[in-house]
Amino acid sequence: MSSMTSTLPLADTRDMLGLHQVFRDALAGSSHLVGGVADGDRVRAELVGTYYDNVLRLLHGHHEGEDELMTPRLVERCTPEEAEQVRAVADMHQDVTDDLAAAEASVTAWRRSATAYDRDEAVALLTRLNATLVSHLDEEERIVLPIAAQHINVAEWGELPAHGMRTFTGDKLWLIIGLVQEQMPAPAIANMESHMPPPVLDMWQSPGRRMFADFAAQLRA
Repeated sequence: MSSMTSTLPLADTRDMLGLHQVFRDALAGSSHLVGGVADGDRVRAELVGTYYDNVLRLLHGHHEGEDELMTPRLVERCTPEEAEQVRAVADMHQDVTDDLAAAEASVTAWRRSATAYDRDEAVALLTRLNATLVSHLDEEERIVLPIAAQHINVAEWGELPAHGMRTFTGDKLWLIIGLVQEQMPAPAIANMESHMPPPVLDMWQSPGRRMFADFAAQLRA
């Protein structure tokens, strides 16, 4: 760690639990949200499908950020035994990536067709991704986050959400901000918004927050 960054306090890595919960909730709810859409209901398939499309794109960026910004630093800084554990958890990304690609393709096909066949295929693949991802998240929360809390400072930790926002390829950034903020206490929300780039903050405050509330109400109706 450089002399400049070593003077900064260590990160509170527990805030990643909120982001993980966004993924847990979305995938655990797929049998209800996706499976509950009637055959041929294109309007509802598009609404639910775009929700999953954006959450899955966020998952892509989240893992890419960890691979680029967190894992290498931990391997360099922690003990050999810890480094081996960190690598093992990071290696689980490949299995997640394979299931993620399959789930994304199935959601895209279902949005296009709105058929019962493609709906059921999407449910099956989202359920499979859920099992793979939850296993990984459990291990990351149990092993990696406590190690990161000993070796990553607040500035470095802040690079992860910044990377996620910068590389996000979905079409509803306001949806992601809203989902994440639902998992955060008020002081953390205020801190998050204080670090948003001005154009993103302007978008979120008007009209993003209202768009999220409307979308969430329709999704959860």
